[in-house]
Amino acid sequence: MEFDLQWLLIGLPVVFALGWMASRLDLRQLKRQRDDSPRAYFKGLNLLLNEQQDEAIDAFIRAVQDDPDTTELHFALGNLFRRRGEFERAVRVHQHLLERADLKAGERNRAQLALAQDYMKAGLFDRAEAAWRALQGTSFDGEAQLALLSLYERSRDWPQAADVARRLEAQGAGSFAARIAHYECELSEQADARGDTAQAEAALERARQAAPQSPRPQVLAGQRLRRLGDHAGALQAWDVLRAQQPAAFLLVAPDYAGSAVACGQASKAQQALEAALQDMPAIELLQALQLVDGSAPADRLPRLLAHLKAHPTLSAAQLLFSVAPEDWTDEARAALRDAVARAARPLQRYRCAACGFEAQHYFWQCPGCLSWDSYPPQRIDAL
Repeated sequence: MEFDLQWLLIGLPVVFALGWMASRLDLRQLKRQRDDSPRAYFKGLNLLLNEQQDEAIDAFIRAVQDDPDTTELHFALGNLFRRRGEFERAVRVHQHLLERADLKAGERNRAQLALAQDYMKAGLFDRAEAAWRALQGTSFDGEAQLALLSLYERSRDWPQAADVARRLEAQGAGSFAARIAHYECELSEQADARGDTAQAEAALERARQAAPQSPRPQVLAGQRLRRLGDHAGALQAWDVLRAQQPAAFLLVAPDYAGSAVACGQASKAQQALEAALQDMPAIELLQALQLVDGSAPADRLPRLLAHLKAHPTLSAAQLLFSVAPEDWTDEARAALRDAVARAARPLQRYRCAACGFEAQHYFWQCPGCLSWDSYPPQRIDAL
């Protein structure tokens, strides 16, 4: 049977036409899918901006189903789940991204970052630690190190926190000296609690070296010596603190006075406290002076009255009661009335039960939130 070339000439154009039509149909379908995906994405974004999170999640889910290879949609969906507190669903979305073999290195690191944030928000700190560690050496290394630092602080893992802080400082992320000093102080207190005096002192020394101007090591050093019965040593440590950080000295002023009395240095401590009081009038210094001056309560009245007139606070007024009321002068009584009136003034207000707006006058409608009958008829100090 001979082949007829006429059929070949007729068939080739037909086959070509059919192939061309099929390719056009495929291109139209692909174009439609690509057009639908951005449309669904922008619809979800618009819903999100209008605080319609449930509808936005539905739109993003549809977009991901239409185009499962779009990583941005996965990130948007995972972030939405995390914001809504649906951490398990957020984890699944980001784990799905990490399981994709075609994901580029930058997108993989971004998915790892999102997964670590999911675990942190969910309170799964052991998994979060592993996820943050996986980001070390990547473009998110700095963020991962800071997150690990926060994580170790939460879990009170002070050795790990100190290591991370030193690493960040070595990388030029800023000064972490004060934080490192606090970590070493925490380690010192832990060592003291288990009776390991050598470790406690070594940790305090590291804290001093890390941040020589930090007040906490000197506070703890004095407190340790006082507990051990070395009151003279405690005074020396706190004298350094008083010279370097006068405000922090207020934390130990009463203990300073007690140690001075215990080791027979009351008069020296009195001079130091009076000098400190001249520079910084503070109720803690007045209380410490009462422990070391040895004077009768009535003799303290001028000093207490001067402080009360200069600083009319309830704490200063309360200290006045260390002097018997029959020894009060008219000036002392007037100063006491002024201090109590000043301290009570912020409490003599009405507070809206709906928004917390405070006002000196009673309002039937709150000026803050415009609620009606939201003010209790009693002032704050009566509630």
